[in-house]
Amino acid sequence: MSVQFGRWNFEGQPPDQGYIEKVTATLSPYGSDSNELYSKGGTKIVYRAFHTTKESHGEKQPYTSPSGAVITWDGRLDNRPELLIQLGDSLTMSSPDVEIVAASYERWNTDCFANLIGDWALSIWNPVDHSLILATDFTGIRHLYYSIEMNCVAWSTILDPLVRFAGKTFKVCEEYIAGWLTGYPAPQLTPYVGIHAVAPSCFALIRPGEHTIKKYWDFDPRKAIRYRTDTEYEEHFRTVLAQAVRRRLRADRPVLAELSGGMDSSSIVCLADVIIARGEAETPRLDTISYYDESTPGLDERFYVNKVEQLRRRTGHHIDLRTQNKLGRSEVDSKRFLLPRFENDRLAATPNSEHDLWPEVFEPYALYMNSHQYRVTLSGNAGEDPTGGYVPSPTSELQDLVARARFFRLARQLDAWAAKMGTSRLSLLWKALRGFGRLSITFPCPPRYKCPPPWLQSGFVRRYRAALHWYPSKLTLFGPLPSFQSHIYQLNHYRRFLASRDLCPELLREIRYPYLDRDLLEFAYAVPREQIVGVGKRRYLMKRSLVGIVPDEILDRKRKAVVAPEPDKHNPQGWRTRGELRHRLISNSLGIVDTDLFLLALQETDGKDDITIDKLKSTVILELWLNHLEAQGVLMPTTTDPNPSLDSRLEPNELTTPVQPNNSAS
Repeated sequence: MSVQFGRWNFEGQPPDQGYIEKVTATLSPYGSDSNELYSKGGTKIVYRAFHTTKESHGEKQPYTSPSGAVITWDGRLDNRPELLIQLGDSLTMSSPDVEIVAASYERWNTDCFANLIGDWALSIWNPVDHSLILATDFTGIRHLYYSIEMNCVAWSTILDPLVRFAGKTFKVCEEYIAGWLTGYPAPQLTPYVGIHAVAPSCFALIRPGEHTIKKYWDFDPRKAIRYRTDTEYEEHFRTVLAQAVRRRLRADRPVLAELSGGMDSSSIVCLADVIIARGEAETPRLDTISYYDESTPGLDERFYVNKVEQLRRRTGHHIDLRTQNKLGRSEVDSKRFLLPRFENDRLAATPNSEHDLWPEVFEPYALYMNSHQYRVTLSGNAGEDPTGGYVPSPTSELQDLVARARFFRLARQLDAWAAKMGTSRLSLLWKALRGFGRLSITFPCPPRYKCPPPWLQSGFVRRYRAALHWYPSKLTLFGPLPSFQSHIYQLNHYRRFLASRDLCPELLREIRYPYLDRDLLEFAYAVPREQIVGVGKRRYLMKRSLVGIVPDEILDRKRKAVVAPEPDKHNPQGWRTRGELRHRLISNSLGIVDTDLFLLALQETDGKDDITIDKLKSTVILELWLNHLEAQGVLMPTTTDPNPSLDSRLEPNELTTPVQPNNSAS
């Protein structure tokens, strides 16, 4: 995980040296292993390395290919052996990833992007045909932002230099704000009008007067994997999941895995141990980190964590959330949890913060990682959908059978599911049929989570209804199988989630997600739905495949639920509204928040449910962030707020905010 920045002045004048020095200083906390610069004519590219693999120590970036293309690569190339075979003898197993990528581009041009499996972002500046190509992997795990002006284009791994040194102010992207308030914004959006993000599985081609976006790869809905026996499905699943884990164990130092006690994280750790024992992993060791709170239902998973630790005969690092909660509430002012990035000179380019997700975990997590010099963590996020981890439901399977007119099979499955669920066949069939022809594909959580806050202005809600409701999708009868459509929707949700994960210098790490491996997802999307979810059985294929690898207590357990602790009513963790918010609501001036409705909701926080409290918290964070942008001089001036000032209408009041965990589930 490294960072890059580039600027190309179309007319050929070199970028100002002071400008480049400020950019370099901004990037320095994110890449301590090298500070390299490409400079030619009107183009300068800055690269700072953060090495995580053995081969990366021998790389030289930006890298100039034989044809003159200047390539800057931030990534991990998972299919190196296959590409080396295809590319011939000019490369070796010790060649850095960037050299393999450069050779691939020389051979196949932009068609090579579909062949690059892994987590990556790259820029290709071609001085011969005066073009710039920016591309990211199919999930968008690595970020790349860019801004095009009349006479130049600038691009960067992080938003900060594009915003701070643009020499102008920006309008706020309203759709981004709508997505952020209720979930995650679309991955191609940034908070600033005029600054773009490279969308997953796409590349941007930029020339003077030309800006084209193309998709280079997508899942094939026609791909189907069919075997005669369950054993063959199990062997194939076990192979692709082990491959996904092994690819992410490519590291030059020990790897830290997040172990929550759920199926997803436990399977990663157990499979990793098997792979390391066989000598098939590059990392010298896998360690684990877990957290627990014995006072909170759903947050004390030590029984299951211990089962994994007993199997691997190694105890991981444990974080006691109860101790951290006490420290946070009694010894430190509560606003430290909300405002650390808004109270210093460093620009908070987005309202996101990993620190804010779960502050009780962040600081001890960062302390442990930094003190032991870990650079790579494995996450069990995104495992629910491809492995059938949600509450077992026949809806997708029945819809597939209807779409393919397999009516005899449909009748048998209706009988089986109706008997299992204790309901009628007609009700199950009606639920499946009702899904066609409307916005029926949504993220599997209670609707109240997806409802926009009632204090938003009506015009804003009308304009960005889709973003405020987590971008629901319409299920079509003709075309890809309904289950495939649902898979793609869930993947797009995780793409939005990944786009919202900003790099954090205080917890600098490369997060790897085995369940977002491309080959694993292709397999999961191509097998019959009844293999993934059996009749009343979640993770049907996964559990069968991992018998003898994962402890039985975890394979047999009920679905793991992550529950947020109840807010402490007697010793509330929050912030003083008076003095924290400025004299006017900028979000009202922007046409986002209705001041009167917001103040009313803020005054009546007692008795509010945790979801409403969380939405109030998000709105206050939004307002504080907008004030921060205004103070930094990057926010375009807004109109005068016609509503009276907040301070004059609201007495000092504390807003109780529940601790919100990072919902990685398992």
